[in-house]
Amino acid sequence: MAKHGFKVFDSDMHIVEPADLWERYIDPAYRDRAPKGLRRHPRDLAVQVAGHTFPPENRSYANALRPIMTQQSADVYTAAEARHWDSASQVLAMDQEGIDCTVLFPSRGLFTLGTGDVEPGLATAIARAYNDWLAEFCAGGPGRLFGAGMIPPHDLEGAIHEARRVVRDLGFKTVFMRPNPVHGRNWHDPYYDPLWAELEKLGVPLSFHEGGRVDLPQPGDQFETHMLYHTCTHSMAMMLAAVDIVGGGVCARFPGLTVAFLEGNCSWAPWLLWRLDEHWEMSGAYDHPDLTRAPSEYFRQQCYLSVECDEAPAEVVTRYGLEDRIVFSTDYPHADSKYPKAVERFLRLPLSQETKRKFLWDNCARLYGLEG
Repeated sequence: MAKHGFKVFDSDMHIVEPADLWERYIDPAYRDRAPKGLRRHPRDLAVQVAGHTFPPENRSYANALRPIMTQQSADVYTAAEARHWDSASQVLAMDQEGIDCTVLFPSRGLFTLGTGDVEPGLATAIARAYNDWLAEFCAGGPGRLFGAGMIPPHDLEGAIHEARRVVRDLGFKTVFMRPNPVHGRNWHDPYYDPLWAELEKLGVPLSFHEGGRVDLPQPGDQFETHMLYHTCTHSMAMMLAAVDIVGGGVCARFPGLTVAFLEGNCSWAPWLLWRLDEHWEMSGAYDHPDLTRAPSEYFRQQCYLSVECDEAPAEVVTRYGLEDRIVFSTDYPHADSKYPKAVERFLRLPLSQETKRKFLWDNCARLYGLEG
């Protein structure tokens, strides 16, 4: 398949999990504590877990977002919703958009580990249940649907074992976590080093993916409205994670580790890397002596960012050595997706044909190990 002569690899397409996924797939020992998806209105993606409801019901932004989601469900997503968002509907949506293949990330699943209150064993059971379901889902689109495995930062050993399982047994192309710190621990804390070492050995990228409101630190959480909160959270959470991973020395300690910062835009990267380099020059020698090169150099060798289909400022990344580090995403079928015209809108951006080819296919195929 080709869209106007371009092959398209969606780095970050979403699925809509059944509300009872965890109740059906979780280890029986944890079934009484399994996350429960809510069905309060059409396309409700909320989850109850560990005594919390995410996104929280008492926030005004949740009420503002509801009509956006229900209007879309009554329009371009009607056919998928009628099929209960199954694998066949995912492939049909890809055909409609012009997507050759994709790596799939969750919708409800982005909320299920959204609190530090989840006990470690339960956190791993939640991730394992989701990954088992996702493997079955991907089997409905062989060669086109690939999984991103959920791993729990709440349980280091569980995360290591689950990463190994989803890559070796399930054939997933990446593992993901939310960028929000759990229990106040930064990603460059040596506590996580065994996990980074395992991912380096497995040869799959770590993908950070933000989601809606949860009970973890998030940029913009002080805002009540969806407009203000959502302006901040995804992009700024990725900025913080990038400073943490790169500036904190994770890339330096694990030169074979690849990290993707997804659904957070890319146009901010030149400025942030410039500022991080400036502070490395100023105080890196005593703050982070393990960094033997400028942080931006590690980023350009080991990190990726995603571009939105209508992100006109993204032109700036081509002037700062980042052209080979940007991957395309539709964000189907979430409220801000431009489906089924995302690829068409991307092709109108002021980028060269070669740059478009890199963003739409080459970089993503390299990120997920599907080159050739």
